[in-house]
Amino acid sequence: MSGHSKWSQIKRQKAVTDSARSRIFSRYARLIALEAKKANGVLSAPGLSVAIARAKAANMPKDNIERAINKGTSKDSGNLEQVVYEAYGPGGVAIVVDALTDNKNRTTQEIKHLLVVQGVELANPGAASWAFTKKGADYAPNEPLVDIAGDDEEKLRSILEALDEHEDVQQVFTNARGYEDTGD
Repeated sequence: MSGHSKWSQIKRQKAVTDSARSRIFSRYARLIALEAKKANGVLSAPGLSVAIARAKAANMPKDNIERAINKGTSKDSGNLEQVVYEAYGPGGVAIVVDALTDNKNRTTQEIKHLLVVQGVELANPGAASWAFTKKGADYAPNEPLVDIAGDDEEKLRSILEALDEHEDVQQVFTNARGYEDTGD
């Protein structure tokens, strides 16, 4: 009866949760490093304090937060920059992808390829952002929201999951009804 031990089940579950937590922590670490660089390490700066609060809310360890701050303020820190990509998904759904990258050309090509594999093309800047109102670092969809169902909903879900798996992608926003709060 191989594969039926309790340890085997725990090990598989732990691997899945650890993988998800690692992905979330790395996103917050990049965001904290970028904000620390902008604020020159001043912890009371609004952007940095919000990023730290969000990381703490996700149970990110204090050591990881401090390491990210040090990475952002060090002289040899990479040039992280924020990039926004726009696309139209199935059923005419507008998609805005917020990413942090150290190599804009690489990330653009990877996101473009990822979307093409899903049957979606990258749109020009401003093509989909009209469907959103920027609120701080997030995008809130404007009314009316787009209703999707059936096959289009499955396609949108697979696109959002594929984008979420990319390490440079911070947040994905869409104006599809029921998917408005996919920012985190």
